[in-house]
Amino acid sequence: MRKWFLSCSLAGSMLLTTALPVSLQAETSYHRQTYRRYKRKAHRKTIKRVGLGAAGGAAVGALAGGGKGAGIGAAVGAGAGYLYDRHEKHEGKP
Repeated sequence: MRKWFLSCSLAGSMLLTTALPVSLQAETSYHRQTYRRYKRKAHRKTIKRVGLGAAGGAAVGALAGGGKGAGIGAAVGAGAGYLYDRHEKHEGKP
């Protein structure tokens, strides 16, 4: 009787120690994937905002000062787009 009880308790503890970490790992893996997806989306937004700022600045600079103005306008527009992106991310929207 004693050997049977020990073998059942050992088998039960082995079953629990292998089942619990798998379920916890699945939960953390899901959160890790959603966090990565969020960060990827945030980077895309940054690239989009900076690119639009640079394009707008280049267009205005080209109209105002030709080729050299387009380069300067693109740099200024990219900087403005980056600042706008930082403002939107840190504004604290709910």
